[in-house]
Amino acid sequence: MTTETVRSGPSGNGNGDDRARRAAAPPLRAKARTPHRRRRSLTLTALTSLMLIYSLLPLVWLAINATKTQEGLFNSFGLWFKDFAFFSNIGDTFTYDHAIFVRWLLNTLLYVVVGAGGATLLATLAGYGLAKFDFAGKKLVFAVVIGAVAVPGTALAVPTFLMFSKMGLTDTPWAIIIPSLISPFGLYLMWTFSTDAVPAEILESARVDGAGEFRTFFKVSLPLLGPGIVTVLLFNVVATWNNYFLPLIMLKDPDWYPLTLGLNSWNMQAQTAGGDAVFNLVITGSLVTIVPLIAAFLLLQRYWQSGLSAGGVKG
Repeated sequence: MTTETVRSGPSGNGNGDDRARRAAAPPLRAKARTPHRRRRSLTLTALTSLMLIYSLLPLVWLAINATKTQEGLFNSFGLWFKDFAFFSNIGDTFTYDHAIFVRWLLNTLLYVVVGAGGATLLATLAGYGLAKFDFAGKKLVFAVVIGAVAVPGTALAVPTFLMFSKMGLTDTPWAIIIPSLISPFGLYLMWTFSTDAVPAEILESARVDGAGEFRTFFKVSLPLLGPGIVTVLLFNVVATWNNYFLPLIMLKDPDWYPLTLGLNSWNMQAQTAGGDAVFNLVITGSLVTIVPLIAAFLLLQRYWQSGLSAGGVKG
């Protein structure tokens, strides 16, 4: 038996044993990569935690200080409780100045229901039509929509004010509702969503069965567009609820103020000499203002998730 035969083993091939030993050994590269992945995971967790704290800290501060009396606001640490006067602050907020806060709340609900609801309806109809029907100038319309998305709303506030002033609509609810009906981003979102959410085969089948376009839309297409509609509705509700600059230049009568403008007027009053007595009302009113938005997200999220699940099953 030669030396080469002994090295090669019974198979006569030393390379096979070497490969077997390398396969049995744990991969060094995976071992070296594990600490790096662990450090990266810890870094991402730390960054996410910081962003969460940054986002929730103002809300926590608002919730804590809404429970304090007027004196407790200035004599205690902002992130800790001093005394409990939450229900008293709620009552004062809703009854101060002849219950003007209730009027502002109803005004905001009016602007949201008519403005944001109408904007969602128009965006759904227009987006579906642009996605499923071909016509001359469609590319031009697409370019106009994209350009409108890129233009900030504040840039159009002054021209809108001048136009509404000529028509005599300033200092009226229509000065807030009519501009809120236009949502270029919502239109673009429904356009892109309708393109893939509603298959052309389903529309052709409905048309073959004799269904008209309106019946096809409401009976066939609308259930498939549920997740997109809820998304656009959330965007429009938040934008209309938090709208500040447009009411600032359109409205002078406090009876038509939304919550954003009304709370700002209270805040300006609190900064004047002797007006700090309403500072706790500003904080409590701000907390009350964000509660409907949180409720809207929680309620609509259920329909959003169910719509996504239904779309996945149908697909």
